[in-house]
Amino acid sequence: MEKSVLGKIGEDLVADYVREKGMLVFRRNYRTKFGEIDVIAEDDTHIIFIEVKTRDENYMVSGAEAVDKAKQRRIRMSAALFMQKLPVKMEPRFDVAEVTVKTYDCGKKGYSLNYIEDAF
Repeated sequence: MEKSVLGKIGEDLVADYVREKGMLVFRRNYRTKFGEIDVIAEDDTHIIFIEVKTRDENYMVSGAEAVDKAKQRRIRMSAALFMQKLPVKMEPRFDVAEVTVKTYDCGKKGYSLNYIEDAF
């Protein structure tokens, strides 16, 4: 299944954000039989698995709320597979990035980011 254009824009925004914070992004859209991890990055102490949720400002469920226990479980299992294939000594951390899209009357779009470290 192809990613939505809006979803890709959100992931690009988050990848740029974590780079600006000094993290190294070394994998995007990592797929396993359990699901996909949108962005995998690292800082000095953690390997960071980032779930990106891009939503219209009028969407009923926030991005963080959409990462329910079942989704968290799939992300953790995918992260475990990643860490088995590429052994790392860093501690894993699971972050959620909420990207909210606002469409203005002129048709232009604006984006805001709420980045939640250690979300689950």
